[in-house]
Amino acid sequence: MLKRVSSDSGPLSLQKHNHLCVKLGVSIFLVGLAVRLLFWDSFSFSPVVETPPPLEDQKAESPVFSSPDLPASDSDDFPENNQNQTQISKNEKCDLFVGDWVPDVSGPEYTNESCRVIEPHQNCMKNGRPDSGYLYWRWSPQDCELPRFNPHKFLKLMRNKSMSFIGDSISRNQVQSLLCILSKVEPAVEIYHDKEYRSKIWKFRSHNFTLSVIWTPFLVKAAIFEDMNGVTSSEIQLYLDTLDKWTSQYKNFDYVVIGGGKWFLKTAIYHENSTVTGCHYCPGKNLTELGFDYAYRKVLQQVFNFFTNSNHKATVLFRTTTPDHFENGEWFSGGYCNRTVPFKEGQIHMIDVDSIMRGIELEEFEKATSLGSQRVNLKLLDTTLLSLLRPDGHPGPYRKFQPFAEDKNAKVQNDCLHWCLPGPIDSWNDIIMQMILTA
Repeated sequence: MLKRVSSDSGPLSLQKHNHLCVKLGVSIFLVGLAVRLLFWDSFSFSPVVETPPPLEDQKAESPVFSSPDLPASDSDDFPENNQNQTQISKNEKCDLFVGDWVPDVSGPEYTNESCRVIEPHQNCMKNGRPDSGYLYWRWSPQDCELPRFNPHKFLKLMRNKSMSFIGDSISRNQVQSLLCILSKVEPAVEIYHDKEYRSKIWKFRSHNFTLSVIWTPFLVKAAIFEDMNGVTSSEIQLYLDTLDKWTSQYKNFDYVVIGGGKWFLKTAIYHENSTVTGCHYCPGKNLTELGFDYAYRKVLQQVFNFFTNSNHKATVLFRTTTPDHFENGEWFSGGYCNRTVPFKEGQIHMIDVDSIMRGIELEEFEKATSLGSQRVNLKLLDTTLLSLLRPDGHPGPYRKFQPFAEDKNAKVQNDCLHWCLPGPIDSWNDIIMQMILTA
């Protein structure tokens, strides 16, 4: 049986019911207002940040050469790079050349496949070098952070300017590294080369930037009787008081990277004032043994005097000597370099000839800068000690294509002086960019 429930449906009951509803509504409103006032300070001024959607026309960067007709872009500055560059430029006490090689999982800025200007002798990966660990290290100064090379920013800085690398084959090695890095933005067009392809000129047309390398291993006039493989048919004739032809082109350059050194260890006859004055390592010639250090100092004095007395305004980076890493012999006597990781500071020391050369370089550079110059901005690119720590970065036997393809025990000539590309020499260009930014 269903029990009927009585209902208060009369007018008084309805009025009472409405009155209760109003009270309830007011109570809810007051409670809500109190809560809002309590938490207003926490939420009312919190900004809403929305992540912008990706650009529809944004494309992934290609590992190969950019299109030749790529328009010049000035929107090239990455915030993190700008921050690092500002930080390092304000740190006046930072020595870019004191530090250590640290692991770098990101690897090189280019590969032997994406860059087409690597000379065969430095194309280690293509030539069959089996290990790749040497690619994953970066130079890290002790007291500051060295930003990665920014090719966009560099080309922007070099717009309507000219830069030249002057010196021996190490200079050519470095300019190839620079070309490879810059090719991510714009490929260079070669507009000149000499008969032996040792001196070259390139143009970055969309930036009107001219880059060149001038092969002059002694920096002074020299008669060299040596083929491309280093085989000598006669003694070098070296004119210590006559700078080479690069001086006539200096007026065209805004930036110069100049260096040498190793060629002075070769047998040479020295000329001064149109007279033979002595030699270096010339037994049986009945000439005074003056030594390579005598000649090197004379030449550097000539070079620095030229820069400091020139009326041309330019920034000149003088690169110090490059140590080699031959072990158990020299390049002509079975020396090799088969290490696969960098040295730590204190694990290796410079050999005597490198110490002598660097000592001369530092002394003569100090003399030149102490004189002062209103025109030239002379800076020291001291790559010697940081390069000393990288025995793993040379081509070694892989200066030739697949040297052990036919015989795993073949005796082949090693190159323990030049650098694989990509390789440690890429960090030299990181340093050069920072030096230019703070010049």
